[in-house]
Parts: sequence; structure tokens; C-alpha cells
Amino acid sequence: MAIRPLPGRRSMLKGSLAVSAGLALPAFTRSGRPSAEWGVQAGDVTRDSALVWVRSDRPTRMIVETSATESFRTVRRVRGPLTGPGGDCTGTIRLRGLPPGEQIHYRVLLTDPDDPRRTSAPVAGTFRTVADRPRDGVRFVWSGDLAGQGWGINPAFGGYRIFDAMARLDPDFFLFSGDTVYADGPIAATAQLPDGSLWRNITTEEKSKVAETLAEFRGAFRYNLLDEQLRRFNARVPSIVQWDDHEVRNNWYPGQRIADTDTRYTEKSVDVLAARARRAFGEYFPVPALRPGPREGRLHRVVRQGPLLDVFVLDMRTYRNANSPGDQTVDPQGILGREQLEWLKRELARSRAVWKVIAADMPVGLVVPDTTEGRPHVEAVAQGDPGVPLGRELQIAELLRFVKHRRITGTVWLTADVHHTSAQHYRPERAAFGDFEPFWEFVSGPLNAGAFPASELDGTFGPERVFVKAPATANVSPAGGYQFFGEVDIDGGSGELTVRLREMDGTVLFRKTLQPGLVGQ
Repeated sequence: MAIRPLPGRRSMLKGSLAVSAGLALPAFTRSGRPSAEWGVQAGDVTRDSALVWVRSDRPTRMIVETSATESFRTVRRVRGPLTGPGGDCTGTIRLRGLPPGEQIHYRVLLTDPDDPRRTSAPVAGTFRTVADRPRDGVRFVWSGDLAGQGWGINPAFGGYRIFDAMARLDPDFFLFSGDTVYADGPIAATAQLPDGSLWRNITTEEKSKVAETLAEFRGAFRYNLLDEQLRRFNARVPSIVQWDDHEVRNNWYPGQRIADTDTRYTEKSVDVLAARARRAFGEYFPVPALRPGPREGRLHRVVRQGPLLDVFVLDMRTYRNANSPGDQTVDPQGILGREQLEWLKRELARSRAVWKVIAADMPVGLVVPDTTEGRPHVEAVAQGDPGVPLGRELQIAELLRFVKHRRITGTVWLTADVHHTSAQHYRPERAAFGDFEPFWEFVSGPLNAGAFPASELDGTFGPERVFVKAPATANVSPAGGYQFFGEVDIDGGSGELTVRLREMDGTVLFRKTLQPGLVGQ
């Protein structure tokens, strides 16, 4: 499918993102007017609400104005929170009472709380609220794995130019499928390419080492916002964001201790690192507030996108058990934790949407090994034994059985993590465990990171790899290609869901259309 031209409702926001790609990290200053040079973001947009994010260069009051037109002739003004050092001068506000199915233009102003005459220039963005009418259809893109393996922002390469390709599709939202930063991946000034030339990165002090302190985690999230393409994308396309391991550390799990031999880390408790990372994650993305108490840090949620689509955002990191060979015959905690699994089953059964996208930050049937502790452990679900479910596979088997017996229609699995793109079809006739209905799993990524060979398949749930594109060697740079994103297009008339796997420039590699109203297909 050819990429269609941008319609007017997603036109470039003139003057709203005039920020240098080499922008230095600002100190909190008091002279002049406040500024918001890191751009704006919107997230978790529903039929009548949205989250809007900004970062100031100093403590300010956040104010958001919304309008039905780009001229802002008539505005609705919402007073937002104070931004200050406690939140790294970031602020997020939920706009409520928005009209469904409408293009919303917004602009953020920052005022000095001690001197209201000092007000920033407005920084503008736009998003479309969810339509109540199925005939309007839904289109979104997804991917993950941004700036990993030392491949950072290279202005000579065009920066994170894959975001421009995604924006040209005019999506309703972007599903950011984890590894949104590489907090454990320092960015050096240069990296050598196979032809002997150099990849040249923009660098910052915080990204010169692995993140341990809260300031370093904040710097890791802030680094990506130095990219002009990403800031432009954020202002035009709202997001639904989840996390995986590299927001903290490669292959982490709760309770893990970092080996004394890993001298990169002075803080050896992964739980301490994860708490700091979770705080920075909540500060730098427009995600629901991570409230203290029993649900502290909860990221799993349902984001409803009208009668055609519900997005079930999983957290396959926070509640998992320790990585192991994955051969246990009883595993109630698994990769989701019991509470999250019961939540997912309950919400799937309640959903009345035609399509139910399960946004998983790790794949189901692809073997992802973990050798970080010097032992052949399992990092994802599949453990390489094609027999009956064992380890974390037991939890997935329970979920798949539930979907079948409750006759839940329209489930589709989307993921990233493995740094290549592929489509797997799961069928009980091929599987060691057969009590489920057929389903599809689509993989995309990376966005601007090293690409890796295709993962092995585990036969427990009977996957067949229908399509794959991956390099033959490990850690191929973005200059070598193999950068991917996926697109989902739900037709408002027929209800058909079409998945397209695309390359960095938007070229379609694979296409699959699924029919609505079926338990499995």
C-alpha cells in the first residue's frame, strides 16, 4: 500500500517545534520567560479525555488551551499542575469533557508562579479523540526498542527518521511497545560501521554510563527528546506507552541482585533501580499517574478506542518471577503475576469491542534466552522445549484456554523486543497444548537500535512463522537497515483488521487481513 499524503488535520505545526537537534540539557533558570523546548506529548486518548505532557526549564504553572481549529480563535483554558524539581519540571494533566471523534488542537503555556507576566511561548500539538461511530475506522502504528546498543541520535543519518515515516500514515495513535529507552546502554560519541566509517552520536553526560541515580534515569528518558523527528511526531500523534527491561536494565526481574563482577553498577539492587526508573518513566511519558499504595507502579490497563478496538496494555516485567530454565510444572506467578492475569481475563470477557489487541512487551512463542547471569535461563515465555507447557508457558496456556472457552472474539497479539519483524500463526493442530483457538502474533522493531537475527520458535503452542525479515548477523546498525514498525488498520465499514509490517521508509513487507467476529482464525 502506498503511503497516503498527510491530510490537513495532521498538518505540520508551524513554529511549535523549533528546537535544535543538539539541544543542551537545560539548568533550572530564572531569567527571561519560561520555555518548553522538549516539546509536548499526548497519551491514552479516549472518546472524551487525553493526557497532555510538557517539560519546563524551571518551576512553572502548566496551562493548556484547546480549540477545534488550528487558529485557536475560540479556546478552552485548563489550569494544570505546578512543575518543579520534584518531578524534574515535567507536568501531565488529563483533559476531560472533550468532544468524541474530533480533532483537538492544543497548546501548552508555562507561567512563572511568582510573576504571571512571565509566560512561555505556546507549544502546540494535536490529537483526535476516539469516535463513537464504528464507520470512522481506527488506524495505529506500533514498534519498540529505541536507541539501543549504542546507536543514538546521528544527525548525519537524519536522526530518528523512522518517526517521520510513521507520521506520514496519519495514525490515530502510536503503541510504544517497550524498551522506550536503553537506560543500561551508554551512548558514545562514535561507533564504527562495517565499512570502516563512523556513526556519530549526539551525546550527553547522563548517557555516558549506565543509569543508576534518579538524575541519570531522567537523563536517559530526556535523551531521546533531543531528536527533532521524535518531538515533531509526539506533537502530532498521541501514544499508548508500556515498558520492558531496558527502561531499567537488560533482562531484569524483581528481587534480582547485580553481580559484584559487573563493575558498571555501584547500586546492586535491581528493585532500587526499577523504582527510580519507574518514577522517571512516569515523569517523561503521558501515562496515568503511578499512584502510591497497593497499585504503585501499575502500568497494565485497558485503553478503549471505541466500538472497534480495545487495547490491553500488559506489564510483563513488574510481576514476573525470576528468570530460570523455565521447566517447572507449576508456576502460578509466571510472567504476568496472578493478579494481572485475572485482571486480563476479566477485562477480555467484559470487552464488547470488535477487536481486542493484546499489547505484550515480549513475544509468546519466540525463544528469548537470558545469559546475563552466566546460565542458560529464559527471558520471555517460551523456553525452547516444544512439549507440554512448562514454566511461564503455563500462564499463557491458562489465558488461551480461557479465551477459547469464553468464546472471546477478535484477539490479536502485538509485540516488539526481539529487534526484527515477523508474523506467527498459532494453531492447536501443530501444538503440544491444543486447548485454544488459532491466533496471530505480529512482531515489529527496532526503531533506532541494533537489529538481530530471527529468534527460534518453540512448538508448545504450534507457531508457524509466516513471515520474517531479520539480518544474518547481530547488532546491525540503523545504517544497515532492518528498522521496522507495524501498522494496524481497522475498516469502519467491514470491520476487517489489516496488519502491515513496514520498513524504516514505510515500505510494506507483509500484509494480513483478519475477519471480525471470530474466536480464532
